[in-house]
Amino acid sequence: MSKSNIRPLGYNAYMKNKPIGIFDSGVGGLTVAAQIMEKLPNENIIYFGDTARFPYGTKSATELIEYTFQIVKFLREQDVKLAVIACNSASSAALEKAQEHFEIPILGVVEPGARAAVLASINRHIGAIGTETTIKSDAYKKAIHMFDAGAQVFSATCPSFASFVENGHIEGDYIYEMAEKYLTPLKKQEVDSLILGCTHYPLLSDIIQKVMGTEVKLINSAEETALEVREVLERKDQLRKDGKSSYRFISTGDSSKFHKLGTRFLGREIKQVETVKLDVEH
Repeated sequence: MSKSNIRPLGYNAYMKNKPIGIFDSGVGGLTVAAQIMEKLPNENIIYFGDTARFPYGTKSATELIEYTFQIVKFLREQDVKLAVIACNSASSAALEKAQEHFEIPILGVVEPGARAAVLASINRHIGAIGTETTIKSDAYKKAIHMFDAGAQVFSATCPSFASFVENGHIEGDYIYEMAEKYLTPLKKQEVDSLILGCTHYPLLSDIIQKVMGTEVKLINSAEETALEVREVLERKDQLRKDGKSSYRFISTGDSSKFHKLGTRFLGREIKQVETVKLDVEH
């Protein structure tokens, strides 16, 4: 074995104690963070919400690659051992380039959701809803066809959903009417599994389920992503199996708004939100 491959004594223990980095355009990615906290309760976590540049769903691929590189670089400076792009738009546009560029493992939310949808579907009519950027990228169609080349994929953009959630609105007649408008074309295609292709959308799952009907399985990528994080860390012998966990929450925008909404969506108290200023020209 070459000297470059020899790890110092205590290396694995050192790596296990490093935090997991998670980022999203706002509070929606806290649905992913919540699942990681539940399934990996001993892990330290840094959550980064780029609220100053929300929403990501209308940004160009070039902008999303720039934002992703900027935030992953910041998380690397916080010494994370793994990063999760908990944003479908950024995952669709920037995951592969980020994986090529950075030396740490970087996971997205598209492939885990696609795999779960294929496993859940009986008639192989699979729906995917997301932002304009995500749907235009065909990321879910490509990922679904990796697991089942014969599946039929039907997609729809839901432009208002993420903004509803980011502003704390997750119920009401107006949201239901918008959901009917967005989802009716998918109902007509008789999809039996529907990917919630934005980390904000699980907060609207009650309304989405009501519109789609109880026979349609809603696929929340958050749980599947958490399982993939655990699998990667176990394989690398970097899973932290004991010790008290610590959580940091960082926002590029209004920390008080993040704190209020974040506590609600995470399902547990957020004690403090740090503010970091990045380039917000775009």
